[in-house]
Amino acid sequence: MTIDARTEPVQALPLERLRERTSEKWREYDADVLPMFVAETDFPLAPAISSALHRAIDLGDTGYTASRNPLAGAYAEFAQRRYGWTVDPAMVRSTADVSLGIVEILRRITNRGDRVVVTPPVYPPFYDLIEEAGAVDERVPLLRTATGWELDLDGIEAAFAAGARAFLLCNPHNPTGTVHSRESLAALARLAARFGVRVVSDEIHAPLTQPGVPFTPFLDAAPEAREIGFAVASASKAFNLAGLKCAVMVTAGERPGRIVRGMPVEVEWRTSQLGMLASVAALSPESDAWLDGLLMTLDQNRRLLADLLAEHLPGARYIAPDAGYLAWVDLTALGWGRNPAKRILRDAKVAFHFGPAFGEEGVGHVRINFGCSPEVLREAMERVGALVDS
Repeated sequence: MTIDARTEPVQALPLERLRERTSEKWREYDADVLPMFVAETDFPLAPAISSALHRAIDLGDTGYTASRNPLAGAYAEFAQRRYGWTVDPAMVRSTADVSLGIVEILRRITNRGDRVVVTPPVYPPFYDLIEEAGAVDERVPLLRTATGWELDLDGIEAAFAAGARAFLLCNPHNPTGTVHSRESLAALARLAARFGVRVVSDEIHAPLTQPGVPFTPFLDAAPEAREIGFAVASASKAFNLAGLKCAVMVTAGERPGRIVRGMPVEVEWRTSQLGMLASVAALSPESDAWLDGLLMTLDQNRRLLADLLAEHLPGARYIAPDAGYLAWVDLTALGWGRNPAKRILRDAKVAFHFGPAFGEEGVGHVRINFGCSPEVLREAMERVGALVDS
């Protein structure tokens, strides 16, 4: 994927406007705190989304989501256009959000007490979702390399051989922003097929993969993935639609497809009508230029963050993510304890996500949301930097 040279970066809204928002990012803390924790962005909606939502409100089109709606086709077209992945719309079902889709799938592919492999540091709700499904998490940490992170395939194989029944994959990975290679995902698919393990791939950050970095949908990684895999995705992270409650569950093989088709109709009926309309608009070609502009902005911000960390927090370890707007930063060298975000919140009035919430591998780390203006990012790093010599 390449970005048209005429594309303009998307500009964040002014801070005073953002503080009028009533979502979690802007209501969890007092107004003197810069919020850079939860995965919401500071940008205006893509014009096609605003138009679709305004039209729905004008029409009072706020009833039940129809069983026949354009979401599956819109997702299939988006996947072909952005990832080069051919998806059968008949194998796409909707639900309220990615977390719900994960739980509903896990409930059907595991029994109570079964072990589900996760790869920390990883999105904290993964642990809760596995518990909600009645299973138990088994942690096989990512391997840290000189240039990033990768799946520990030997550790995963050992977990599968010892009886783990499912694997909950984060692709791209949250919080590191790792875009797993096709080779790594294909190897995972072959291992899972050999041991009879099902793989659920959370691909919510996929639309935010930077140009020049090939994103591989798990179901497209290898023939084996089709028969043991499920993908759950949404436009919510890229287009800031989390509150509108719409996601898709995608399969490519007959057995996984049968599992998803066998879910109660209520699983699909939990999809929000406004979420469906907004998602169709987000996934349409009309929103591609906006998304490309967003990727330009995020590319600039991930590079700016590297410069600011070097200037204000010497000793911080950071590898710019290849996808998303979340930065995983190791502050261990600063000596600010297991959970440095606590001191930063208290003394600098900047809210980062607590590193240990992602697993023991997050001790000494913070997750920083850089989906904001450069000015906010600079101010946050200046505030935190002032603590270094205090």
